[in-house]
Amino acid sequence: MNTELFGVIVTFLLTILLAVPLGKYIARVFKGEKTFTDFMGPLERTIFRFSGIDPQKKMNWKEFLKAMLTINLLWLVYAFFLLLFQGNLPMNPDGNPNQTPDLAFNTAISFLVNCNLQHYSGESGATYFTQTFVLMFLQFVSAATGIAALIGVCNGLKERTTNNLGNFWSIFTKSITRLLLPLCVIMALVLAFNGTPASYDGKDSIVTLQGDSMQVSRGPAAAFIAIKHLGTNGGGFFGANSTHPLENPNYLTNMVEVIAQVIIPVALIFALGFYINRKRLAYVMFGVMTAGVLCLVIPTMHWEMSGNPGIAKMGIAQATGAMEGKEVRFGPAASAYWSILTTVISTGSVNAMHDSAMPLSGMMQLLAMMINAFYGGCGVGILNYLIYVIIAVFISGLMVGRTPEFMGHKVEAREVKIAAMVTLLSAFLVKGGTALAAYLFATHAGQDWAVKPENWLNNPGFHGFSEMLYEFTSSNANNGSGFEGLGDNNIFWNVSTGIVLLLSRFIPIIGPVAIIGLLANKKYIPASGGTLRTDSVTFGMVTFAVIIIINALSFFPALALGPLAEYFSMR
Repeated sequence: MNTELFGVIVTFLLTILLAVPLGKYIARVFKGEKTFTDFMGPLERTIFRFSGIDPQKKMNWKEFLKAMLTINLLWLVYAFFLLLFQGNLPMNPDGNPNQTPDLAFNTAISFLVNCNLQHYSGESGATYFTQTFVLMFLQFVSAATGIAALIGVCNGLKERTTNNLGNFWSIFTKSITRLLLPLCVIMALVLAFNGTPASYDGKDSIVTLQGDSMQVSRGPAAAFIAIKHLGTNGGGFFGANSTHPLENPNYLTNMVEVIAQVIIPVALIFALGFYINRKRLAYVMFGVMTAGVLCLVIPTMHWEMSGNPGIAKMGIAQATGAMEGKEVRFGPAASAYWSILTTVISTGSVNAMHDSAMPLSGMMQLLAMMINAFYGGCGVGILNYLIYVIIAVFISGLMVGRTPEFMGHKVEAREVKIAAMVTLLSAFLVKGGTALAAYLFATHAGQDWAVKPENWLNNPGFHGFSEMLYEFTSSNANNGSGFEGLGDNNIFWNVSTGIVLLLSRFIPIIGPVAIIGLLANKKYIPASGGTLRTDSVTFGMVTFAVIIIINALSFFPALALGPLAEYFSMR
């Protein structure tokens, strides 16, 4: 077997083997059962007392969302102003300047919503102070917000009839103290012992193998990169992200980082089954999501390992595959695997440049973000999947002539309308934003407003359209990766993607929480012979078909104008 292929298979199997016990642990934490992290209890109680929070207070879905949204608004204001004045704050040994208002707007929103769409370079665009107390802080709280939203939904699902989704503050705090923080400590140590910087020193002078002297940035990278992946955030401490030799020094750290970004989303699937005592439902969800991931991963690895057909026509051998934009130390197989996992998971970190991928590989990366429900981010991946489940339940109910039911509760017009709105919003934001950008590029070239649109694209034509499509798709999916041939640090892209980031983060969280809050309040209907079982393989297949059909109808025209057109032009 190809060594690279073997490495990918081992990485995937290790992820699943670790995710199952982690899922059991997560379920025990939020059930309030005894765990080895109970030593965090005094710290949690101190936080609650200091903040004036009653962690035992019950919250309905409206109170739950109010708590979540208000604290996120506070963090947004906090982050914006610190980034705006970071050049005047301490812990800035390299003298990095303040961010412009539009860039600070985009950066604050991006890290708040777990996207980390970086329109700046990490070494020069942020200081050690903002990297630590703004960006790293937001990477913890954004991941915990998604996990808290999922546990709130699980609280609604596990009871027959309830108005209580749990206490947001308690769930949120435990997500950090009992899950994210312990795992980050372990991962940061692994990275630090493999060469990732973990200090607050400024740039250092080094001499390369060919004798050149250069300045290399350092900083508290190990801790930043740990939560970057475990929290499915993806923002790079260095501008080159995980292609940087200090951010991802070797194949071992490459495996650790790609496992880290997948493990919590997968573990949460199993945790759902253990937490609400519906293991079969969790297994079906895992099966559907894994099938979807494999449908994206396998073709992408094949295309990247087969090489570039344009180069092959020139008579140049490509024994190692398509290597443009890839690190030799990782190779095309591990790079292709990472590219799909990072877009499926909504992490958005990169160990190779997605802009250099084969056209159909780029299409698979786009599809992974457009679907945004195969594993997905911390907590929110399952919430996105739940939207498709509600639509699948509705369609299945119509097919068999019964009132749609989910988990013993009738799914009525109000719930279906919310699910439809969330689904349509995604397509509107992606295609509407791309259409606006393409229109401005086509009609305003040469006009000096904000930034000249002709300077946006280094690759006009089909690939240039893909670059703009990718930027809005990544923003909508809270992903953060990009086709970096696009010049995006300007007022148009900073403001437009900032708006998309806000809408596409919170409405898909509000929707599922509201749906489950409404369903949980309804009278429980015991299962009967005619009840549609949502934990069956058949229903899993229906859900998979719904996911494929909805996204094909929504996004095929845009994909045809971008990566598909580029592929056929190469042929």
